[in-house]
Amino acid sequence: MTTPRDPVGTRDRILDALETLLLDKGMSQVTLENVAAAAGVSKGGLLYHFKSKDALLAGLLRRLGERADEQVRGVVAQGKSVAEWYLQAPHPDNETDALELALYQSMLAAMRTVDAPADAGDESDRALTEILDAWKTALDNEIPDPVQSEIVRLVGDGVYLRALLGMPPIEPDLYRRVVDRLLKQR
Repeated sequence: MTTPRDPVGTRDRILDALETLLLDKGMSQVTLENVAAAAGVSKGGLLYHFKSKDALLAGLLRRLGERADEQVRGVVAQGKSVAEWYLQAPHPDNETDALELALYQSMLAAMRTVDAPADAGDESDRALTEILDAWKTALDNEIPDPVQSEIVRLVGDGVYLRALLGMPPIEPDLYRRVVDRLLKQR
């Protein structure tokens, strides 16, 4: 995101560098110095945007949330089902859907942050909670039965995790029948 004070998108460059470090090398290599170097900014430049490592990780999670919120808004604007969207597996090979690919990459990177020390701070935890709450709210707004909404969320989480782990997809016809049965119970 660019701002008048940040016309070249330094904040996004920093988050992109963090994402790349997480994906390529893991949490053990995420230091403020390494992220700044990978982003091509000084450590002071990084600290201008993110006051700590926890704030940096929270920034990555918040950007993930923004990307997911953008997708949910798009689904709703097109009159499509949020539940159907939530139950879809990510498509990392689909280069025509840049937003989906960006979300997929961000989710993979975010999962790598679970290696952060438990005392890393509360800001990252709050950011992740906000993302999960937003997705739950979107499903709850569409599905009036809270139990059914929770079942859809849990199945969607499992489908997404399966894809993120690189497991083979479920046979498409069988999966379509699973989704149909699940959503017919609404």
